[in-house]
Amino acid sequence: MAIVAVSIAPSDAGTSLSRYVAAAEKVLREDGRVKYRLDPMFTTLEGDIGVCFEVIRKMQEAVFAMGAKRVGTVIKIDDRRDKAVRMEDKIKSVEEKL
Repeated sequence: MAIVAVSIAPSDAGTSLSRYVAAAEKVLREDGRVKYRLDPMFTTLEGDIGVCFEVIRKMQEAVFAMGAKRVGTVIKIDDRRDKAVRMEDKIKSVEEKL
């Protein structure tokens, strides 16, 4: 299982991007195959890496469908194969050390 941080934003939409973020988030809700969490700068996905890529592509297309001509996407992947790790596990590990 992978944990994937993704940020998708049109580069031609001005300074307020929340409506584009909302369109991408709706894709996640409707798809339902990955667990996700909206954060201030990224959306974090948890699931099969192949499925995550498929969903990210749909999210990108949703932003284009709103009229964007150019979309920038940043993806950061933690694909750990030695043991199963969830988003909550990573946060808990840090909090335990505080």
